[in-house]
Amino acid sequence: MAKTRREKDSIGELDVPLDVYWGINTQRAIMNFKISGRTFPREFIIALVQVKRACLTANIAAKKVDKKLGIAIGTAIDEILNEGKYLDQFPIDIFQTGSGTQTNVNMNEVLSNRANEILGEPRGTKSPVHPNDAVNASQSSNDVIPTAMCISALNVIHDSLLGPIERLRRALNAKIKEFQNVVKVGRTHLQDAVPIKLSTEFSVYKAQLETFVSNDLRPAMETLSVLPIGGTALGTGLNTPKGYAEQVVRELCKITGLNLVSNPVKAEGIASHSAIVRASTALRILALACMKMANDIRWMGSGPRAGLSELILPENEPGSSIMPGKVNPTQSEALIQVCLQVIGNDATIAAAEGFGSILDLNVCKPVMIVNLLDSIKILGGGIDSFTQHCIKGLKVNHQHIAKQLERSLMLVTKLSPIIGYDRASAVAKRAHSENKTIKEVVIEEGIEIDNLDELLDPSTMV
Repeated sequence: MAKTRREKDSIGELDVPLDVYWGINTQRAIMNFKISGRTFPREFIIALVQVKRACLTANIAAKKVDKKLGIAIGTAIDEILNEGKYLDQFPIDIFQTGSGTQTNVNMNEVLSNRANEILGEPRGTKSPVHPNDAVNASQSSNDVIPTAMCISALNVIHDSLLGPIERLRRALNAKIKEFQNVVKVGRTHLQDAVPIKLSTEFSVYKAQLETFVSNDLRPAMETLSVLPIGGTALGTGLNTPKGYAEQVVRELCKITGLNLVSNPVKAEGIASHSAIVRASTALRILALACMKMANDIRWMGSGPRAGLSELILPENEPGSSIMPGKVNPTQSEALIQVCLQVIGNDATIAAAEGFGSILDLNVCKPVMIVNLLDSIKILGGGIDSFTQHCIKGLKVNHQHIAKQLERSLMLVTKLSPIIGYDRASAVAKRAHSENKTIKEVVIEEGIEIDNLDELLDPSTMV
């Protein structure tokens, strides 16, 4: 049988595995929240440790934590941040108390036990480093957890999303230049329309991406940068020394490299999480833009003989276990699934804000940040995969595009101001019913038009 140690809290006594760094409160949470088997992602735990480091520095400066004890706590923190140790010591299910208190307590116990071990004391003693009195000094789960939410979101955006977006932007820009002279049939309502440059269609994707970054992502990141730390319980600032909030934020700027500010109304960042909602909304906008791009490209690559067949998609893997030689638009399909998941995550986050923000505390914090981090990471991964394995390898089916363009009925649009809308409609209908080109019907009907070839030249219509 596994060895245990006996610990005590205000509720009673409980056995805790001897070899773990968590304590009795974490053990109770493990027992009480056997729900999904999903734990907080590494990125959130790291952000929470970063918050603890900043709070510790401010507490030592204010003499709220003894310097000797603070050094031991700091060593435990640095072991996690610099060496990646103890990341397996955070086993609590994400579906827990809505404030995330259990995970904050879990962190306090791990740092306390490791600090005491450094000072030569056994785990589970809570002495001389107490998890609440020392590690959690000047803090509450109310302000620590939402601060870690914001920082983890910003960290993951920087690490996992900005790079993929920029790589996609550059790849699209390269394709715009490559496709500059390719004129093809445009389509509205999935029906033939006037000609359009292939580069114009790809310029749409690039413009949507750039607009997203400037109008949606950057403002969302600015909102996430406003932190409620120092608000403690309900944003009151109870039990914090003077100037504490500002110093913690300064330390967090140094630790993370982020441009962070202290929320002047800390209760706002505790009672509600509009910053998380705004970030998720921005990601939904990106997901919709990516979905359009992925859908367009798989439509343009449909075929190869019975579809649009305008683009030749990279052949990454066989497409069927039964149909030999089949190749599918798998990267488009993967990205579309990613986008659907992000849209679903956004719906969860919006509902969590609406249902969870009651009176002075939002009580859906864990589900909000877990879904947001998931959206950021899978979007970044999906975009990178699509860029590398689809966009970069796209080729134009020039022969098929030219054939479609020659037979396009909507070339007649250029004749409409000359022969009138009704007569142009009749020409188009006859051409369609008799499987002829617009030029053939115009000549057969004896319609005299100067410079007919020039007028019907698709390149003059774009």
